[in-house]
Amino acid sequence: MILAANAAVGVITETNAEKALVELRAYQADVATVLRNGCFSILPATELVPGDIVEVGVGCKVPADMRMVEMLSSQLRVDQAILTGESCSVAKDLESTVATNAVYQDKTNILFSGTVVVAGRARAIVVGVGSNTAMGSIRDAMLRTVDEATPLKKKLDEFGTFLAKVIAGICVLVWVVNIGHFRDPSHGGFMRGAIHYFKIAVALAVAAIPEGLPAVVTTCLALGTKRMARLNAIVRSLPSVETLGCTTVICSDKTGTLTTNMMSVSKVCVVQSVHRGPITNDYAVTGTTFAPEGMIFDSAGMQLEFPAQFPCLLHIAMCSALCNESILQYNPDKKNYDKIGESTEVALRVLVEKVGLPGFDSMPSALNILSKHERASYCNRYWEHQFKKICVLEFSRDRKMMSVLCSRKQQEIMFSKGAPESIITRCTHILCNEDGSSIPLTTDIRNELDERFKSFAGKDTLRCLALALKRMPMGQQTICHEDETNLTFIGLVGMLDPPREEVRNAILSCMSAGIRVIVVTGDNKTTAESLCRRIGAFEHLGDFTGYSYTASEFEELPPLQQTLALQRMVLFTRVEPSHKKMLVEALQNQNEVVAMTGDGVNDAPALKKADIGIAMGSGTAVAKSASDMVLADDNFASIVAAVAEGRAIYNNTKQFIRYMISSNIGEVVCIFVAAVLGMPDTLVPVQLLWVNLVTDGLPATAIGFNKQDTDVMMAKPRKVSEAVVTGWLFFRYLVIGAYVGLATITGFVWWFVYSDKGPKLPYYELVNFDSCPTRETSYPCSIFDDRHPSTVSMTVLVVVEMFNALNNLSENQSLLVIPPWSNPWLLASIALTMLLHVVILYVEPLSMLFSVTPLSWTEWTIVMYLSFPVIIIDEVLKFFSRNSRGRRFGFRFRRPDALPREARDK
Repeated sequence: MILAANAAVGVITETNAEKALVELRAYQADVATVLRNGCFSILPATELVPGDIVEVGVGCKVPADMRMVEMLSSQLRVDQAILTGESCSVAKDLESTVATNAVYQDKTNILFSGTVVVAGRARAIVVGVGSNTAMGSIRDAMLRTVDEATPLKKKLDEFGTFLAKVIAGICVLVWVVNIGHFRDPSHGGFMRGAIHYFKIAVALAVAAIPEGLPAVVTTCLALGTKRMARLNAIVRSLPSVETLGCTTVICSDKTGTLTTNMMSVSKVCVVQSVHRGPITNDYAVTGTTFAPEGMIFDSAGMQLEFPAQFPCLLHIAMCSALCNESILQYNPDKKNYDKIGESTEVALRVLVEKVGLPGFDSMPSALNILSKHERASYCNRYWEHQFKKICVLEFSRDRKMMSVLCSRKQQEIMFSKGAPESIITRCTHILCNEDGSSIPLTTDIRNELDERFKSFAGKDTLRCLALALKRMPMGQQTICHEDETNLTFIGLVGMLDPPREEVRNAILSCMSAGIRVIVVTGDNKTTAESLCRRIGAFEHLGDFTGYSYTASEFEELPPLQQTLALQRMVLFTRVEPSHKKMLVEALQNQNEVVAMTGDGVNDAPALKKADIGIAMGSGTAVAKSASDMVLADDNFASIVAAVAEGRAIYNNTKQFIRYMISSNIGEVVCIFVAAVLGMPDTLVPVQLLWVNLVTDGLPATAIGFNKQDTDVMMAKPRKVSEAVVTGWLFFRYLVIGAYVGLATITGFVWWFVYSDKGPKLPYYELVNFDSCPTRETSYPCSIFDDRHPSTVSMTVLVVVEMFNALNNLSENQSLLVIPPWSNPWLLASIALTMLLHVVILYVEPLSMLFSVTPLSWTEWTIVMYLSFPVIIIDEVLKFFSRNSRGRRFGFRFRRPDALPREARDK
């Protein structure tokens, strides 16, 4: 059953890996508008060939890699987030790229397959299809990635190989040591004697090999996945649970992982009054998603109860709703708000909803009674019904602005939005927030607005837009570029892709746990550095030099400098998918255990290559399928909780390995010493199998339920090269195992030599039992076939292993600190094990099957006397383990750092 389960897990894992490649097809366009036979027609995208002319427009998914040849609108903007991770859409043009070593972000004349057009129309010529596209290269990178064995699996394999060699050597040794006994009369011939001791050697192997270990490891990891699921971390690969525990570096994607990937207005600047107080007034806007949920606060930090009562905020809402080509809607399937169009325009629509409508006593909170579908654009629809759009002057790169002519109650108004430097230079008046009056724009006010704009764009690294309006002559039906003069300035809005609220604390937790976080993004360096400041990644730094690199800067460094840069790097910007995978490989070459987070198609190769790939729940299906773990709540903080759980699981894994090996060493010592001393068989093979069944199964599994230590996240990550069983720990195995084996033999000897119900033989007679038939004795030779001594030995072995299980509640903490009842599952498993053992002793058919017999109260007393000291011995060993000398002993087994010597010296 265990083999079948392992095979099933393997098949499922392989199937999921292939599924990631299949799901890449979801990002391929189904159809394309292609020029064939002199006219444009809609054809399946799979029929495209290089050289085809294709037309694309707003909402189109680009069907192949194409070079722009003709612009059919004033601009074309494309959302490339799934490929490059950029938080904002990218403007495309016809000019050739002049950058050397150009990355995808520099290729502004190329449309990439799978990306989405968010503004404008254009024609382009196909230059790559299938595997020759940027998306195809991601598929090839995933195919080339070979899955690495996890640190635990490597160490268990190493330990298993070592154990197999030792056991094989001991088995051969036992057989060779007894060659002189092959001719003993009790065996009935040399060959029979050889076969008898061969059986003992096989029984020894059965005793020594922890055959239940793979099942217990799998069970422990499965229990860990269940606990982690409650922490919103869905594990797709069982071994990755443990890998988390030794993670030393988390390479985190920025867009959508550390941020919400939803542009959001965070600040608004208006002219308050020119007569008194500060000229400008700033408002802070909360809410980090496309959901119309958030509040507006004034510069004093007071919440505005009725934002729409302020003239500038009211007109900002009007302009944002009308001078806008995007759509915001609620998706009931995904249970979130979706956008169609430019992210910055959607952010303005969300701001409109947060401002609310004028003339109501409780606004916008009153709108919460609406359904989410109605609430998505309720205020935007109100303004669109109030104003009739007459003419739109689209955005152009030379003007850097757009305008819309609207009509309401026989009055024509032009609303404009665009780059602050373009809008403010065209303004002659400003709208005052204090009383709604329009006054001339003076030099002082213009300078003040320029300062606020520089502060928003520089210090706060916000993407800024200025809004303005102009009253037009009655009955005007069109507008042109010349009309965009003598504007009235309304306000300045600053927006950003905001960081998730809980990320800052998660970053600090990683630092205290000795885990380095590297932010990896396709965005530009300045924007990313600003985010790192906000989330605390640069908390301890004044100068970012040596900590922040673009992909091209890093590639230009000589090899040794790259090695040093990897050790300090905090931010890696302007990256392509290949750079992410390269970063993971470079860190792995430095013996780092790398966790890679991401949500886009562009992250898939790196997720697959990393020691543990972590996808976001809201991410693409490709990223999820390539990952080992999915964060259901997209919460970076969940990674920290998952790491703590991974460390606890590893500690528990070490504990039950220690328990099983020390118990099995006891069985080896028992059989080996008995054979060397020439005593009868203390345990027959069926009894050994029974002991292994009841002691290696339930208690070992229950150790997996040990609670994590309180300081589990204060320790540095363990090194990958650190063995599961260190030198000091193996010494402890031997001491405990030796006592288990000697206690088992002592129980056997006690019955023959000292028990009132036994024959009270001299010790010499016991170790020369095989010559009994050839000499006269005062006792019958059949006494050596009595089932009492082996029953006492077997019971001592079971009970001493139950006490040894209690020793493994913690590796180094005393039972006085972590009492037995801290793990009720272990107590229950010990109780069940003892119940099963009592059943085979006292139920007749079973006692015959296992060659055992009921024990008396005196015999049970001796069993307890011989078993309990194992706790005292381990308490002494734990005391020495808590002493630094014990831990230092284990360091000899670590390998030196694999870095170049020059790097280590520095």
